[in-house]
Amino acid sequence: MTSSGMAPLLLTFEVPLAAEATAGTGQEAQLCVAPWAGTLAEAYYTPEAAITGVATNNKVMSIRNRGSAGAGATTMASLTFGAGTNGVAFDESTLALSGTPANLVFALGDVITAQSTVNGTGMTLPEGKVRVVLSRL
Repeated sequence: MTSSGMAPLLLTFEVPLAAEATAGTGQEAQLCVAPWAGTLAEAYYTPEAAITGVATNNKVMSIRNRGSAGAGATTMASLTFGAGTNGVAFDESTLALSGTPANLVFALGDVITAQSTVNGTGMTLPEGKVRVVLSRL
């Protein structure tokens, strides 16, 4: 049993992301409004074309907890396409979960988003999708 006294439950949510230009400002899309209190168990990004990571001018794919009002800033998981970190077309890449356990926790009604951000002058990102698995507490 979970701490809620209910049976364990996993739910999967995914959202498509548009392609981004090199100098783009990134984007953010809502994955879900949390249906119960829980934790982020898994997170993945699947590009529709190959991505070659670069040292400085790259992009980061993150899962964010925006809180119930949509204004929170907690990073729950991320993947930086730095040198040596590449994406294979139509193959899921795992986002590293935060090493801070409290950052993985969300409350009923929290807004969970997928966000890409630009480092330096950025890089192109193809269309793709982000998928998360949430676990009920």
